[in-house]
Amino acid sequence: MPVLIGVAVIVLFSLLQIGIVSQLPLIQGRADLILLVLSAWALNERVEHAWEWTIIAGVIISLISATPFFLPLFVYLAVTALARLVRRRVWQTPLLMLLFIVLIGTLLQHGLNIISLSILGSRLPLKDSLALVTLPSLLLNLLLALPVYTMITDIAGWVYPVELET
Repeated sequence: MPVLIGVAVIVLFSLLQIGIVSQLPLIQGRADLILLVLSAWALNERVEHAWEWTIIAGVIISLISATPFFLPLFVYLAVTALARLVRRRVWQTPLLMLLFIVLIGTLLQHGLNIISLSILGSRLPLKDSLALVTLPSLLLNLLLALPVYTMITDIAGWVYPVELET
């Protein structure tokens, strides 16, 4: 059941990403809602199906993205692995860890995009790529991290309810 809910949540956030968030750029940078959703989901202590959600999201975004097929899946798997590792080690500050994971994930995603585009023959000036795309995307991701975390925490509470002792 949590995996089916994950498909619905990922599809919903993908539609929000395509329909609304991609139309609201900051300079040339755009937020990545799926990166934020997966980070928040993997940091939640009650979540048991983080890897399944990550694979679903990676495949969906790989199919609708113009980047090389493996790239979103790899980035999302790395972000989930980092979040699960951090969750076990530093569990008392999930919001601070969320911002750290979003920072690392955004830089990894944009760094790999720049490298893959240059391998494919596109000449992108590194300074312009960082200043016009990566840093504005990072700012948008950090600004949207808290609202997405709140929504995902509510969804996790609904999917994995706390059992009351009687």
